[in-house]
Amino acid sequence: MAEPVREELSALAAIFCGPHEWEVLSRSETDGTVFRIHTKAEGFMDADIPLELVFHLPVNYPSCLPGISVNSERLTRAQCVTVKEKLLEQAESLMSEPMVHELVLWIQQNLRHILNQPETGSGNEKCTFSTSTTMNDGLWITLLHLDHMRAKTKYVKTVEKWASDLRLTGRLMFMGKIILILLQGDRNNLKEYLILQKTSKVDVDSSGKKCKEKMISVLFETKVQTEHKRFLAFEVKEYSALDELQKEFETAGLKKLFSEFVLALKGKLKLWK
Repeated sequence: MAEPVREELSALAAIFCGPHEWEVLSRSETDGTVFRIHTKAEGFMDADIPLELVFHLPVNYPSCLPGISVNSERLTRAQCVTVKEKLLEQAESLMSEPMVHELVLWIQQNLRHILNQPETGSGNEKCTFSTSTTMNDGLWITLLHLDHMRAKTKYVKTVEKWASDLRLTGRLMFMGKIILILLQGDRNNLKEYLILQKTSKVDVDSSGKKCKEKMISVLFETKVQTEHKRFLAFEVKEYSALDELQKEFETAGLKKLFSEFVLALKGKLKLWK
């Protein structure tokens, strides 16, 4: 971790020192740092709106944008997405320097103006997205591996909702003990999906208590190439045999991905003879 980033994290911990205001969710030399800030901002009719802001600082931050997730019990999903997009736009003007505190101050000062914009609305309308993206990277594809799902029905519904909200397409695939999530979409939305996946209580532990997903791994991530199929929807599919799963990958133009990553799970799980 670069020294300016270390100093920024230390300063943020000192600034957001109240109960439950600051929490580091994960640290990794390869994936960077994910942390959560609870704060408030002035919304409609001068009422304070609680905000949960999750930031993912990649290892090359601040030379690249942070990942940002916005949640609030007082805002609709569409409003949260709009706030996130505005924060990312603001972040672009702060590139190459530590920016998290500046972003928090900015949203505290500007939330009311964002919510007053006609396209944001104040009802419970279904979340809609702009066709433009903050980072014009085109489509990206990510392959995730889950170790298990105890509360499968609830877990699947949650994954489907996240994919729908973030306009991600692809597959949630089950084959024996193998659980794979293949996602395609805007890179910023893929990053937010990973934040949600790692920070939400999406499953239950062995005692039945709600828990966060701690056993997820990113197997592969790349920009969509010309040979890759564009998925039109997100679907949940179960496969009874390895060749069925392989055909799914080959049809999507991902034969090499299947050979390099999916078959590698065979030995680890000792699933296939």
